[in-house]
Amino acid sequence: MKRTQTSATTTSSTDEKYDGFTDEERSAMKERAQELKAAGRRSPRAAKADPESEVLAKIAEMPEADRVLAERIHDIVKASAPDLAPKLWYGMPAYARNGKVVCFFQSAQKFKSRYATLGFSDQANLDEDTMWATAFALTRLTAADEARIGALIKKAAN
Repeated sequence: MKRTQTSATTTSSTDEKYDGFTDEERSAMKERAQELKAAGRRSPRAAKADPESEVLAKIAEMPEADRVLAERIHDIVKASAPDLAPKLWYGMPAYARNGKVVCFFQSAQKFKSRYATLGFSDQANLDEDTMWATAFALTRLTAADEARIGALIKKAAN
């Protein structure tokens, strides 16, 4: 008697389809597309305008816990690396050198996470030997945390 193998059945609902992106990720991509469209529509004169007000407006929309962290990160970046330009990146506050993002803040609420994130791109000069951190979970900031972040931002921007 020959046995045929049947595929295993899953217990998850077949009504739910996973297309690879969460609603939050799709929302962030839509925000990024809007940012790029807005940048493309700006005249050369408007492109020179300071986008810091957009970043501060986005921070002001955040829930209180995230807003407090984002405001402190913004202040630390401005003090530690004044040459980094604030901009929105996927709807998040980010700081760039020559138009390329060096670091960014991601609110916990953005992706329904239990902590906010301070992240660094590959443009950040944080290289240490063969391995280094590129993102940090934030729940609150102490004076020591702020000093460490300031040093990281300064190093990343140089």
